Amino acid sequence: MKHWVAILAMGSLVGCSTLDPYTGERKTSNAAKGAGIGAVTGAIIGVATASKKDRGKGALTGALGGAAIGGGAGYYMDRQEMALRQRLEGSGVRVQREGDNIRLIMPGNITFGTNRSDIRTDFYDTLESVTVVLQEFDKTAIRVSGHTDSTGSDVHNQSLSEQRANSVASFFNQNGVSSGRVQAVGYGERYPLASNSSDSGRQANRRVELELLPL
Repeated sequence: MKHWVAILAMGSLVGCSTLDPYTGERKTSNAAKGAGIGAVTGAIIGVATASKKDRGKGALTGALGGAAIGGGAGYYMDRQEMALRQRLEGSGVRVQREGDNIRLIMPGNITFGTNRSDIRTDFYDTLESVTVVLQEFDKTAIRVSGHTDSTGSDVHNQSLSEQRANSVASFFNQNGVSSGRVQAVGYGERYPLASNSSDSGRQANRRVELELLPL
């Protein structure tokens, strides 16, 4: 029984490894980790619920079922992450993976003009690349959040962050992404990535983020 579980867990780790286009390194995907954990858990349950003579069969059946369940959402998000990394390489947009969620960080200096909420025309191609992936992987919800630095009043920053988030959300809706999948929210200056005491810190804080969550 241990032999089969080890084979299944190893197979899930090897079969679901991905290549990071930024570093060129091959890494174990979250789907593989989930499948490996699911295989072991399923095998334990299979042994516990099977008769003594059928424990080997129960372990194998449980491991297979557990691997499929454990790797499901993770595998879907792994594929979406890889597609986004390939399309956004060199765009200035950062792709971060957080469990089964994917976060895209779009710096303000490439998305909007100073103190404006209309998307820069030279950023359209990048957003169109994101849109293609969102249409292909339509089993994800999209949360668009706007953020500002601390320059200006709280009221102004809150309003600007909302307008910028709405601009990006509207772009997706107008280009074929269902409005039911997209939520726009503005956070003003409340969640800085860096200190607002320097120009570079304020620039980092002026951004729009996309969080992609499995449905």
